[in-house]
Amino acid sequence: MSKSLNVENYKNIVDIDCEVPYERYNKNKRNIIDLQLFSADGKTEKATPKKKQDARKKGQVLQSREISTAVVLIFLFIGLRMFGGYMYTEIAVFTKKVLTEYPKVQDFFTFNMLSVLFVEVVTVILKTTAPLFAIAILSGVIASYAQIGFLFTMETLGVKFNRINPLSGLKRIFSAHSLVELVKSIIKITVVSFIAYSYLKGEATKVFDFMNMEVYDSAVYIGTTSLNVGLRICVALIILGILDYGYQWWEYEKNLKMTKQEVKEEYKQVEGNPEIKSKIKQKQREISMRRMLQDVPKADVVITNPTHFAVAIKYDSEKSSAPIVLAKGQDYLALRIKEVAKENSIEIVENKPLARTLYATVEIGQAIPPDLYQAVAEILAFVYSLKQKGRAG
Repeated sequence: MSKSLNVENYKNIVDIDCEVPYERYNKNKRNIIDLQLFSADGKTEKATPKKKQDARKKGQVLQSREISTAVVLIFLFIGLRMFGGYMYTEIAVFTKKVLTEYPKVQDFFTFNMLSVLFVEVVTVILKTTAPLFAIAILSGVIASYAQIGFLFTMETLGVKFNRINPLSGLKRIFSAHSLVELVKSIIKITVVSFIAYSYLKGEATKVFDFMNMEVYDSAVYIGTTSLNVGLRICVALIILGILDYGYQWWEYEKNLKMTKQEVKEEYKQVEGNPEIKSKIKQKQREISMRRMLQDVPKADVVITNPTHFAVAIKYDSEKSSAPIVLAKGQDYLALRIKEVAKENSIEIVENKPLARTLYATVEIGQAIPPDLYQAVAEILAFVYSLKQKGRAG
């Protein structure tokens, strides 16, 4: 499970156990006002990173189709300007062939000849539209990737039976979202119509000259006029798309909002229930302490503070080149280490500076650092001498 959530997202949430996280009381504490009632469904909290990540996996992402449409259109018009001459030449050559060569062919309306004509028509269509088709796909991918990045999900392809429910369909048709989409469509049509009318009104006087133009000049004029109108419309659509993106961001954040209880439950799922985690850590500490105390009887000496710290040391030249810390503890645990040491006749030596240093710098199971060799060696020599005297006595 993801660990990317910041615990700061949950402060003031996870330590609240009541069902109503925020309450306001009057002076007599008779009335309780749940502030979440002022928000729809009580969703007052911003979506957590995990909630956004889960929504992304389901295909719920922040994206403006208006921007994607505008980007595709503007690249298509740029493509028309770049490949317009090539497209005109291909179509003109084929049209000339159809009008001049095919009428001379005998038995033209046979299956074989019609098949040849069909193949040539399809070939010309593919050759002339292929550049625009490639531009449309590439620009669409770029526009989508710029907004949502790489995303592959099968969630949106799943069958949702509530979508075929007539009542659910009516609710979607007459919902606030549908009303907003209708207003956006009306604004877009109005802007596009105004831009097209404003430009074409200035070209109205050239309509009469258009009738006297050659075919090539007519095609150039139509193409140039269409491109000029189209580019202006695309610029307007991009501006509308930016505004729509702001609205989509607001709606996206609003739809993903969570209640305080949802945030609390999510925190428990991701980080674990605080009470359970606390109990687990307590059990782990108890098990660790028991294991550590079981190693105290193996020690050669216990160095103490004498009351606050205790460190159990063992030196085995065959297993390690330096003495090893078998156990260490502070206060109560230090007392327990000394009790176990006394029960097993382990020597207890008081050395305040050394005990503090060992406790602070050496972990259990690690060898002591070289700068402490001399001090520990003196204590071990003293302990060994006591043991030898005890055997001799």
